[in-house]
Amino acid sequence: MARKPQQQRAKERVDTVLQEAEVLLVEGGVSGFSIPRLAERLDFPRATIYKFFPTPWALLNELAERELAALEARLDDHAEALREARDWRETVTRMVYAAADFYDERPVAQVVLLTGFSDDSFRALEYTIARLGALTRSLLHDRGIVLPDGAPDIPALAVEFGTASFRMSYFLHGRMTPEYTQAAAEVMLLFLEKRLQLTT
Repeated sequence: MARKPQQQRAKERVDTVLQEAEVLLVEGGVSGFSIPRLAERLDFPRATIYKFFPTPWALLNELAERELAALEARLDDHAEALREARDWRETVTRMVYAAADFYDERPVAQVVLLTGFSDDSFRALEYTIARLGALTRSLLHDRGIVLPDGAPDIPALAVEFGTASFRMSYFLHGRMTPEYTQAAAEVMLLFLEKRLQLTT
């Protein structure tokens, strides 16, 4: 677990560490990341970094948590525009494209959210997918579409399928391509349509 800095000077140093860690991750991915390498680039003693991030995973998990929070905030900010779409299919499609834009604008998010480097990062991503599923459920409810509760969590599973398309795009191309973004929207729509047919 990362240790939270208490003093302003320490907070500034931790922010510097995280910013340079982002650069290092975008350059070389998780496999090219290490705290000794990060300390060398910053010209910091390793102990300065280990004080707040006892392991590389603690630092990577901190970045993942930050990016997940930013992704949720982005989609929450877009919620009103999503509600203005002409139908529920356009709502879902707009949501997918807003998420793809987020990943395109934040390359480090692609690294820390789409590669799955630790149990903690995996759990954090799944919690976020569940929350984005709840947002999807709410947006559909506003359209008069009520999805059943219980297992499986239909909207969360739809978000999971869309995220899988993003992962494949990052794995193959190192970015969100239009083809895989469209595929993410299509797989979500097809799954939701199928489930809606089963419940009506």
